[in-house]
Amino acid sequence: MKHRARIAYSVAVASGLLATATHADQREIRLRGIYVAPANDSDAYAPLQIPEDPIYVNDKWIPEFDKTYFFTPHWPSELVLTYPQDQTVTLEQSALGGPATTGTFKHLPPPLTLKYNVMPGQVFQAYLGAGPNVTSIMDVDLQVPTVARLTLEHTSVGPAAQSGFDYQLAEHWYFNMDAKLLMPRSDVQFDAVKISQSRIDSVLLGVGFGYRF
Repeated sequence: MKHRARIAYSVAVASGLLATATHADQREIRLRGIYVAPANDSDAYAPLQIPEDPIYVNDKWIPEFDKTYFFTPHWPSELVLTYPQDQTVTLEQSALGGPATTGTFKHLPPPLTLKYNVMPGQVFQAYLGAGPNVTSIMDVDLQVPTVARLTLEHTSVGPAAQSGFDYQLAEHWYFNMDAKLLMPRSDVQFDAVKISQSRIDSVLLGVGFGYRF
């Protein structure tokens, strides 16, 4: 009897480990629409009569593709993939008054997060996540009209945080809503001299669909 109980217990443990391994090998791809809302915080610069927080970067909708890998049912990782986004910069106030459009730049902010699934295996699966964000800034074309041409630091490394949920629609299909906070920083320079720091902290609100396999 004890022998049979041990066999039954061993089979149950092996089945559980196999199920966990199978789940851990799961992957998911998503396509989402993302609304990007920068915080628009920046330092003052007295020589040009630029006050605190005068730099405004526009909000916009962007397409986003991401890949998720499940290490365990509770612990997946998510990598966001997109293409460089054009942003318009407005200087709300300076020595010339304002507001005035100062130009454009492109940025690519792909965060990589480790998430914790609160209720894996359920129809409704909420999660929290955190990780690094490396933002690349390129094609900078900024100028305070008739005063100075400006540049931005090309790379910003900072943290990212997220929360959201997946709702299972069918065996492989999920509806997703997600919110992320990215915290990139970029020095604003004139003739290679830092005159301000732009804190382009952005809230990313996403909605879309995922396929899990």
